[in-house]
Amino acid sequence: MNKMIFANLVHRPFRTIISVVAVAVEVTLILLIVGLSIGMLNDAKSRQVGIGADIMVQPPGSSLLMGVSGAPVSIKVADKLRQLDHVVAVAPVVTQLTTGGTLEVIDGIDLASFEAMGGQFHYLSGGPFSGPNDMLIDDYVASSKKLKVGDTVDTLNHTFRISGIVEHGKGARKFLLIATLQDIIGADGKASIFYLKLDDPNNAEAVVHEIKSIPGMEQYGVHSLKEYLSLMSSSSIPGLSAFIDVVIGISMVIGFIVIFQAMYAAVMERTREIGILKSLGAGKLYIVNVILRETLLISIGGIILGIIVSYTARMVLHHKFQTLPILITSDWLVRATIIAIIGSLLGAIYPALKAAQKDPIDALAYE
Repeated sequence: MNKMIFANLVHRPFRTIISVVAVAVEVTLILLIVGLSIGMLNDAKSRQVGIGADIMVQPPGSSLLMGVSGAPVSIKVADKLRQLDHVVAVAPVVTQLTTGGTLEVIDGIDLASFEAMGGQFHYLSGGPFSGPNDMLIDDYVASSKKLKVGDTVDTLNHTFRISGIVEHGKGARKFLLIATLQDIIGADGKASIFYLKLDDPNNAEAVVHEIKSIPGMEQYGVHSLKEYLSLMSSSSIPGLSAFIDVVIGISMVIGFIVIFQAMYAAVMERTREIGILKSLGAGKLYIVNVILRETLLISIGGIILGIIVSYTARMVLHHKFQTLPILITSDWLVRATIIAIIGSLLGAIYPALKAAQKDPIDALAYE
C-alpha cells in the first residue's frame, strides 16, 4: 500500500508540491506570527527584569505593557514612596511610544536613580548624557540602524545626539533625560511609572500592601517583580490570545481548503483506479485508508518544509531587524504539527468517503 501511495504522489508532482507548500504555509504562519507575539512579550519581560527593580508602581488604569500610558501623575509621588520602610531607591520614569518609522518606546530617566535599581549601564562605546539633547541607545538599535556615538537621530520631532551605546536588556532601547522627554510631551513634573528598589526582595509583598494603603493610591497598579512576571502572559494581554486564535483559525482554513481541493480532484481523476482496487476485493476502509495515508504523507512533508522555512525566515529577520524577537518554542512546534495534521485530515475525509462509496462497476466503466 505504501508503495502505491508514494507512486500516486509522484505521478502527480505539481499537485503534490502545491499541497505540501500549502501545509508549509500553514505551519510557517503559525510559528512566525505566534513566535513574534510571544517573542515580543518575553523580550518586554526580560528588559523589565533587567532594570533591577523589585516593585513597579503605575497610575490607575495603566497597561502592563510599558510605554503606552503617557505621563499622567506627579513625579512627587516618588517622595512618598521613598519614605516607606524597606525602600532604598525610587526611580521615576517617563515612557513615550513613538511610531516614527518603527514602533518603539523611549524612556525618559534620571540616570542616577535609574542606575540605583540594578547597577550602572554597561557602555559599549561613548558615555552618559552630557546635555539635554543627548540620547542613549542599546547595541541592537545601533547595529540594526548602523549608528555610532556622535551620530544624530530624529525622533519626536527633535534631533538628538547619540552620547552612548549601552548593552541591551535594561528597560527601553532608547533613553533621554527625564526633563527632556517631559518637556517634549508637555508633561513637566509628571511620570509614567515608578521603580522601587528594596533592601530585600522578600519584603515586596509588605511594601505593595503599604503602598496601596496610602490615601489616593488605592487604585494604583502596584506589582512586585514576581507578580509582574506571572501577569505578563498571552492570556493577560488584551486581545493577544484572540489574535493567536485567529491566526490558528486562518491557518487551519488554508490547509483544509487546499487539501480538500487536491484530494477531491485526485479522487475524481483516479475513479477507474479505485474501481480496479474494489474489484480486486478492496473494501471501503481500505480506500479511506489509502486517501488518508496519502494526505498524512503530504502533511508530514509540509510540516518539515514549514519548520525549515520558519527557522530560515527567523534567521533572516533577526539579521535584518535585530530588535524583532521571534521565539519558536518546542511547545508551538508540537502544536503547529498537530494543527496542520488535523486540518489536512479534515480536508481529506469527504474525498476519502466519496471514493469509498464509488460503485466498482461504474468506476470500471469510467473514461
